[in-house]
Amino acid sequence: MTAVALPPSNRVSLAALDNYDPDATEAAVRSLLAPLGGMEAFVKPGQKVLIKPNMLSGKSPKRAVTTHPQIVRAVIRLAMASGGRVSVGDSPGIGSPTLVARKTGILEVIKETGARFAPFTDSVIVHPKGTTLQQIEVAKDILDADVIINVPKLKTHQMMGLTCAVKNMFGALIGMRKPGMHLQAGTDKGLFARMLLEICEALEPSLNIVDAVVGMQGEGPGNGDPVKIGALLAGSSAQAVDTVAAALVKMLPDQIFTQQQALATGRPLTRLTELELVGTPLAELQINHFRAAKMTDINFGIPGYFGRRLKHLLTAHPQVDHQNCVRCHVCVKHCPPQAMAIANDLLNINYDLCIRCFCCQELCPHAALTTHQGLVLRLSSRLHRINRTHKDGN
Repeated sequence: MTAVALPPSNRVSLAALDNYDPDATEAAVRSLLAPLGGMEAFVKPGQKVLIKPNMLSGKSPKRAVTTHPQIVRAVIRLAMASGGRVSVGDSPGIGSPTLVARKTGILEVIKETGARFAPFTDSVIVHPKGTTLQQIEVAKDILDADVIINVPKLKTHQMMGLTCAVKNMFGALIGMRKPGMHLQAGTDKGLFARMLLEICEALEPSLNIVDAVVGMQGEGPGNGDPVKIGALLAGSSAQAVDTVAAALVKMLPDQIFTQQQALATGRPLTRLTELELVGTPLAELQINHFRAAKMTDINFGIPGYFGRRLKHLLTAHPQVDHQNCVRCHVCVKHCPPQAMAIANDLLNINYDLCIRCFCCQELCPHAALTTHQGLVLRLSSRLHRINRTHKDGN
């Protein structure tokens, strides 16, 4: 029987990359894109190209918080070689775009290559085709582009489990529009995950290139630990790339809310069996030691008032480490429900208002906010690790 050729969106390419040496990085990105038709399959001469890295905050590339500048440099150079008119931009969680771009090393490679810096200042209303969002306001620079190249960093995420290609497009929203989206979802992580899926689908990046050379594990996306993975991933579908990224670090769909919701809503490209993997074999790149973020939610299927009360008591919540807290007010300023305040020289959290979005933990520059799990959630996490260890052992 002749095998049926899969459409290009089902193809995900993988490549090994041991470090961020500029020449080795550019060669690896070129090799990564070759099975997809090369950069010229995505960028035509004269087209406006917007490269969207992860620029969460102004931290050194060594912290693995943001897309490494050498990955951005390689993508810029290849897009320019294909004739693209290249801009690079994102909307950071904290700090001005210019300051964050400078501190992360991304502004330096933008200037070196002659690309344009897009600080994401103006926004335009977009009407997604999904059922969750009626409209969103996204950066005008994104909508003006002929080609969007999404360049995320593979990291754990305290709220969603993992941030990669789908979640990275949330950076298309500017400033306080992000907290507004968190408020709209409230404590419903499934709803927020569906919002993320619809935002990514509305913007539909042409190409997704994942920096997984050094990722982040543990309490990501802002204060976790760098972890060597040694891989690059690429594909035209953000969902397909995320499916492979999860397999790369051996995370299961029930650990990642966007994957959960993509499966639950019947979206395609959510299973490895649907995909064509090319380049370096996945098995050669998978790692066994990746430490997921703490579980922050558990579903018992208990309806009504009692279910809401039980979930309120058992879901994880942010907890202040007063030794690390310097009362910089970043979390207070960015808390979507305004559940945080500084009184008597101490940071306090109103848990009746807290929606468990973990924006405070994500954005804190001093790692002063940790995740506290209730007893049942801790037990569930422990059982999950035991089951996972048993499964890996077999």
